[in-house]
Amino acid sequence: MKKVVTFGEIMLRLSPPGFLRFSQANSFDVVYGGGESNVAVSLANYGVPTSFVTRLPKNDIGECALMEMRKRNVGTSDIVFGGDRLGIYFLETGAVSRGSKVVYDRAHSSMSEIKPGMVDWEKAFEGATWFHWTGITPAISQSAADACLEAVKIASAKGITISTDLNYRAKLWKYGVSSEPIMTELTSYCDVILGNEEDAEKHFGIKPEGLDVTKHGHDVTAEAFLSVCEQMMKKFPKAKKVITTLRGSISASHNSWAGVLYDGKTMFKSPVYQITDIVDRVGGGDSFMGGLIYGLLQYPDDDQNALNFAVAASCLKHTIVGDANLVTVSEVEKLMGGDASGRVAR
Repeated sequence: MKKVVTFGEIMLRLSPPGFLRFSQANSFDVVYGGGESNVAVSLANYGVPTSFVTRLPKNDIGECALMEMRKRNVGTSDIVFGGDRLGIYFLETGAVSRGSKVVYDRAHSSMSEIKPGMVDWEKAFEGATWFHWTGITPAISQSAADACLEAVKIASAKGITISTDLNYRAKLWKYGVSSEPIMTELTSYCDVILGNEEDAEKHFGIKPEGLDVTKHGHDVTAEAFLSVCEQMMKKFPKAKKVITTLRGSISASHNSWAGVLYDGKTMFKSPVYQITDIVDRVGGGDSFMGGLIYGLLQYPDDDQNALNFAVAASCLKHTIVGDANLVTVSEVEKLMGGDASGRVAR
């Protein structure tokens, strides 16, 4: 397989141990992660050559983030350095009926102050066939949005497949502009679009037809999402596939998990998994995207198999502490084959 390039911010994640609340914490567990770096780690675990592009501070904490990527066999040669700090987010892990909480501390991070021209995209895209970005990057600052636009324009001109995870974040998008024009321009370059009904509505005003989201929340059926897919493809004619995950939240510890993929003609549906004892759901969508990119590269003529791989991979992510999905292809294929026993491999 040829190289996949991802672009975005990696952050320091600080979490109280176990299921402690912030107010109970005397220490924090340290993890490094972010939407696009998580995708790169997934792909590297599957044996896909990857390169993660970001901007890091030239200090010890930036070096730790860099080392984390290198440890996971992710390419780092196109990372640029500058600025004063790595972004931080605090995570309080929920359980049963208490949801998780995130507090961001990422203002004035090195990545938020990236500008067009800082990354040598001609070099970064050498040998690449796929470029992935998410809606988090343009949300952190206007200059990051401009840098992302620079990247997608160059990738498009080179004929590189472009994917996005729309990833609407209400706690971001604070720099005085609407997300709609920025995300519309960026997404217009994409071949593969991942997003749920909230992403589609918040970014583009697209809603599932005939569904009252105030009553159903995020528990949207595949059939209801079909209208979102059709509207997305009409708005973004370059898109060849529109995908969403279908998460049913029974509690913070128990979710159902599935996905659908629409190619303009057929709506593919995955099996539904019951994740009854979630260890860590952060990065679930990123693990799905990593699995999807691998699946679409590995099974280019089999969208059903690609979707099934993505859903199984992200199902397994919910059993792993941290942002990134540290599973192998064989482990994903074992679950795809119906073996969910979790028995010890001797």
